[in-house]
Amino acid sequence: MPTHRPHPHPARPPRSEPREIAELRQIKIDQPDLAQAADLHIALVGLQRRVQARVPMPWLEVDPNWLRQQHELGRPLLRFEDIPLDWTDLRLMVRQTADLLRRFDELDQVQHEKIQALARTGNRLEPLVARWFNEKAAPERVEAVETGGQDVARERIDPDALGQVLTLAMRPFLERCAEALLQRADLSTWSHPHCPLCGAEPEMAVITRSAERFLICGRCTGRWRYDPLACPFCGNASRERITSFASRDGLYRIYACDVCRRYLKAFDARHAERPVMLAVDAVATLPLDAAAMQKGYRG
Repeated sequence: MPTHRPHPHPARPPRSEPREIAELRQIKIDQPDLAQAADLHIALVGLQRRVQARVPMPWLEVDPNWLRQQHELGRPLLRFEDIPLDWTDLRLMVRQTADLLRRFDELDQVQHEKIQALARTGNRLEPLVARWFNEKAAPERVEAVETGGQDVARERIDPDALGQVLTLAMRPFLERCAEALLQRADLSTWSHPHCPLCGAEPEMAVITRSAERFLICGRCTGRWRYDPLACPFCGNASRERITSFASRDGLYRIYACDVCRRYLKAFDARHAERPVMLAVDAVATLPLDAAAMQKGYRG
C-alpha cells in the first residue's frame, strides 16, 4: 500500500523590510565611513516602529475656534495631555534608546546610568517628560511641572543628553499625533519657524519639485511651508547673509546663516528618486554637517 507523505508547507516569502532600513543598509555599502551611524539608525528605526505599531491614533476633540486662535497667535496645536502615552512603553523606549546610544558611543556611561535609573524609579519620569515637551510647546505651563527640572538638577543629568534620549524615545507617540493633526488642521498660512504641531525647531528641510521649502520638525516630524531662503532660527531673510552650498550629487543643500551662525540641511526632491526620510538623510548628510561646522556654523 503506497505511503502518502505529507506535502511540505510552502516557504513563506521573506518579510520585506522598511524602505528606511533598506536605504540605511545601502549607505553602509556606498559610504563605509558612515556604517556605524547607519547601524545606530537601523536599530533606532526598528525600535521606534515596534512601539509605534502599538500607539493608538489620539482622540483630539479640539474646538475649531481654539485651533484658529492658536494658529493666529503662532502657538502649537498639540497639548501634552493629548499625547496617547503608555508610560510602560515610554519607560521601555527611554531605557532601550539610552542603551543604543551608549552602545554606539553617543551617550557616556555616567549619563546612561542616570537616565536608566530615572526611567526605572517610580513616577519620576512623568513630570520630567511633561516639562521637556512644554518648554517648546507651551512655556507658560512649565511652572506646573517644575519638579521635572528639579529632578534633572538633583541627579545631575545633562539636559542635552536627556533631551537627545527623549526626542528619540517620544518620536513614535508624537508622530502619531502629527499624523492625526495634519488631517484636520490647515497649516497653509503658518509662517512661523517653529513646528505648528509641537513647537520644536526644524531638524531638516525638503525642497519640493516646485521649489518650495518645507521644514521638518525634529520631534514629531511634522512638516510646514516656510520661506525658501530665510533662516528659521533668527529670521534673517537677507540673501547676502545666507550661505548656501550643495552636496556633490545635488541631493542635499546647506543653508547657513551669517547672522546667527546656524545652519539647516535640506533634501532636494528635485534631484531625488525617493521621498525624504529623516533617519536616512540624517546619516547621509553627516559629511555636510562636518563641512558646515568647519566653516564655523552650528546645527
